[in-house]
Amino acid sequence: MQITATISEGLRREFKVVILQNDLNDRLTGKLEEMKPRLHLKGFRPGKAPVSFLKKTYGKSMMNEIVEAAVNESSQKAITDNSLKPATPPKVDLVSEYQQVVDGKSDLEFTVKVDLMPEFELADVAKLKVERLVGDVQDADVDEALTRLAEQAKTYSAKDADAVSEKGDVVVINFVGKVDGAEFKGGKADGFELTLGSGQLIPGFEDQLVGSKATDARDVTVTFPADYPEAGLAGKEAVFAVTVNEVKKPDPITIDNELAKKLGLDDLGTLKERVREQLKSDFTRASRLHMKRRILDALDGMHSFELPPAMVEAEFDGIWKQVEAELKREGKTAADEGKSDDELKKEYRQIAERRVRLGLVLARVGEQNGITVAADEVQRAIAMRARQFPGQEQQVFNFYSSNPQAAAEIRAPIFEDKVVDFIAELAQVTDKKVDRETLFMDPDEAAEKLKAS
Repeated sequence: MQITATISEGLRREFKVVILQNDLNDRLTGKLEEMKPRLHLKGFRPGKAPVSFLKKTYGKSMMNEIVEAAVNESSQKAITDNSLKPATPPKVDLVSEYQQVVDGKSDLEFTVKVDLMPEFELADVAKLKVERLVGDVQDADVDEALTRLAEQAKTYSAKDADAVSEKGDVVVINFVGKVDGAEFKGGKADGFELTLGSGQLIPGFEDQLVGSKATDARDVTVTFPADYPEAGLAGKEAVFAVTVNEVKKPDPITIDNELAKKLGLDDLGTLKERVREQLKSDFTRASRLHMKRRILDALDGMHSFELPPAMVEAEFDGIWKQVEAELKREGKTAADEGKSDDELKKEYRQIAERRVRLGLVLARVGEQNGITVAADEVQRAIAMRARQFPGQEQQVFNFYSSNPQAAAEIRAPIFEDKVVDFIAELAQVTDKKVDRETLFMDPDEAAEKLKAS
């Protein structure tokens, strides 16, 4: 085995590795000799089949395993012998023609590329100065939340037979939809309750039922949006034959003990207390989000060091795929954002660099201060995720238990939050009272608003 360093620039190291054909052949012979006593082959006594015969029978399949093991072994040796701390798994590029190697006609030659973990000095987080936005729950906030609950719990009563429907009413309908004269899957329903003005169905559908009354039959003509998920219907005109069975109007909204009982509580006073506590939790989460963002911004500004290229590239690739998917979904291009492709890529590459830099800084803070994520914390997070998929909880648990990468993606935000909380305890945090609107703004928007005020 010959390992030669070919590149040593910044955080990038590259090695050329050559494993001679004879070495690979010796490894194959050794493996076959180990196997021979356990083999029972027709025409040979146990353990007496010649190695030359075994090579013809098992050689190619075993050589695949030998080549893979040789690549892993030599890659690790290059890292260990040079005392390297890789930031990502080494990247192996084969130089030899693989089939020639497996057939025993060529040496195994390949390159190993390694990106190293950067060395950097952690800033003193105790000197960090962070402003935390906070807000108080007002009586008006409680009243607004109660009104929303009452809206969600409101009931409806049937209108007179000759009364026409208005926005906000519920029409109970049967409908059959056709495209090009043919019914389509999902285009039929009986006893469907539709709140007019809710936007529940295709744009234009509900508008054509305003002014209808019980027993009315109407043809509703609409066009499916161009981005409709069902490709066969996207952009197509559809005609729905609709029969109105009943028209119902909303009952007056009341915020009283009856509302509380509908929601499983004893009285209105208890409901108000519950609502206020929930709002306090919401305010606290919003406040923490602003503080976390400001801590991360400050950490990013306090650290500058070379980043492992492969980590940045992987992060950028993930971000850019999401951007492309979003642009495609919205039928847009970079030009619609007022930028060229290169400008947009530059912007998102900077975001990728920030994420990698902050990830390395937070990892170092966690490592130096013994911050870890326990297995039961990950399990609780997975359980919360599983509850989002009623009836499929076991499949969710199975997915994460058999997919270490997915489990790592669950663990990462837990670790990040624990490190941020640790930094917040050491940093100089001052509270700034703001109104509810500002508190629930995007952190960037809130910062701009406060800067302008």
